[in-house]
Amino acid sequence: MTQQQDEVTTWRMDPNGQPPPKMTSVGYDMGVVGNGRTCALIDHEGSVVFMCLPDFDSGAIFCDLLSKDKGGKFGVAIENGRATWQRYEHATNVLVTRFESDAGGFELIDFMPRYRLNGDDSEPCNPPDFIRVLKRVWGRPRFKVNYDPRLEFAEFPTTSHVIGPGRIKSTVEKIVDGEEVYESVYLHTDLDTHAVLDGGFMELGEERFLLLSYNDKLREPTHELIQLMLTKTRAYWFNWALHTCRPPRYQEMVVRSALALKLMQFGPTGAVVAAATTSLPESIGEVRNWDYRFCWIRDASMTVSVLRRIGHADMAHRFVDWVMDTVPTKDDELQIMYGIRGERTLTEKTLDHLDGYMGSKPVRTGNAAYHQKQHDIYGAVMDVIWQTLPHFARRFDEVETVWTQVRSIARAVERQWRDPDRGIWEIRGEKRHFVFSKVLCWVAVDRAVKIAVALGRTGWAEQHRQLADEIKAGIEKDGWNEKVGAYTQSYGSEHMDASNLLMLDYGFCEPDDPRFISTVDKTLEELGRDGLLYRYKALDDFGETNSAFTICAFWMAKALVRIGRVEEGQKMFEDLLECTNHLGLMAEDLTFENRRQLGNFPQAYSHLAMIDTALAINAALGWSEPMDLSETAAY
Repeated sequence: MTQQQDEVTTWRMDPNGQPPPKMTSVGYDMGVVGNGRTCALIDHEGSVVFMCLPDFDSGAIFCDLLSKDKGGKFGVAIENGRATWQRYEHATNVLVTRFESDAGGFELIDFMPRYRLNGDDSEPCNPPDFIRVLKRVWGRPRFKVNYDPRLEFAEFPTTSHVIGPGRIKSTVEKIVDGEEVYESVYLHTDLDTHAVLDGGFMELGEERFLLLSYNDKLREPTHELIQLMLTKTRAYWFNWALHTCRPPRYQEMVVRSALALKLMQFGPTGAVVAAATTSLPESIGEVRNWDYRFCWIRDASMTVSVLRRIGHADMAHRFVDWVMDTVPTKDDELQIMYGIRGERTLTEKTLDHLDGYMGSKPVRTGNAAYHQKQHDIYGAVMDVIWQTLPHFARRFDEVETVWTQVRSIARAVERQWRDPDRGIWEIRGEKRHFVFSKVLCWVAVDRAVKIAVALGRTGWAEQHRQLADEIKAGIEKDGWNEKVGAYTQSYGSEHMDASNLLMLDYGFCEPDDPRFISTVDKTLEELGRDGLLYRYKALDDFGETNSAFTICAFWMAKALVRIGRVEEGQKMFEDLLECTNHLGLMAEDLTFENRRQLGNFPQAYSHLAMIDTALAINAALGWSEPMDLSETAAY
């Protein structure tokens, strides 16, 4: 065997000696890299198809995903060859895409820098930078760069030009309605900058890099500096993953989901975005297209609650800190969602110049749901406060702040729990008495009572225990539909709602409760289809829903496991794992017909539910979750 033939053989194998991951066709053949500041979606051909700088919620630099040939992308291509496979480096958020041709092959290594300055946990480094390293593996491959930024969601023309050795500046500069629009990004590289802009082919010999930054670098990047950042970023993610509690079964999926969730926590504040994208549709060609680059109190609470259980209580502590900072006074009620810096107004607008994913208009930025009343948020955040109370109780000033917030939330529940709301699914039409909202109001008061007892406020606890009992009695009377034989979506309704499967998780009932078991059966009967679940079937503001909501199927699998139907729930769970893409990532929705991924991606909801269900199955099969050792977890 010649040296070149030996290199080709190595090239076609995973570095661990296993066949490389398959390139699938589940809709979203994309990976995500990020650093807790922003992220980039990279398709299976190595092209960046969505990225915002400097932050998650900033204007997109590339959004080809939302408008082919209009939104701009950042690709690399091999001459007379193709991308053959793609994978994450083990236990990291560093993505590798491999290319090969008859002439040679190379790896494209993508990452966003994330590490600690001087090894200090309190000084994380996560600049708004995206780095691509081209590493020759064998032969003499020729490649080209397709660098086509379209700043500010391609709303205005972007100009790119060389401004010095190894530096390209891309700019949007426009006067609109008398106001100046200006934005810019910088590409630093050790490649021929004119060839990069022109898209000409180059031969790859030595390792090369492309560093895209929101900032003009004061210190010119070098190959050595790029290698240092890559090494430190690998070490950061590997160390973080090492602190993740791994159950005996489904370890790989648990770690991958945890890594995906970690990169969605906004480092500067502790807020957690619901997803990395905007306007990826729940159904192709329809209008259920929303911007998820914000922090939903409910989603984030569920996310950090699950991550706390697998060794990352620090994320929960930071999220509670963010809530305290965002809602600082006693008359400042919780909203259902905020901007990642605590912004309260998230004005929704449409970008009519973009075609939408596969023609699914409109493309939206902002989210008009921010002003809705959804009473379940009180229970979601109070549950996390209860879980993290020992951490805050170590400092008297912090626990006093927490206690003030607890009482404020309890007052809000006392005032509002009898009122209708929009519910967990953000119904934009008529308000209703949603059962899940009432259950989470009970959770809010129940946990507030537990917190009060822990802090020695027994009188307050006794008074509010009566309120919890009143709310629970109301749910058992009006939320239960005797004709249907289940807790239904809302008072007086005969429709099922998958969110009621969480009644057991929040301690509202016990696993052997006949009413809950009947609710599980009725939910599966009405909402189940081919191993997936509708979230509900009742008509909403946009008609009928026709896709499966991924998290609901996980909820069902977990509910089945917890009521003793372990084999049935485990099979449903393992079938769902087959719906992940080639990198183990999941979106918000799935089609019933072929389980194609749809909705925003990657979706925090889906990944937190994957972890939660995996833990439940492991527990049902005899595994015990370890003691909370998360105080030693990485920052």
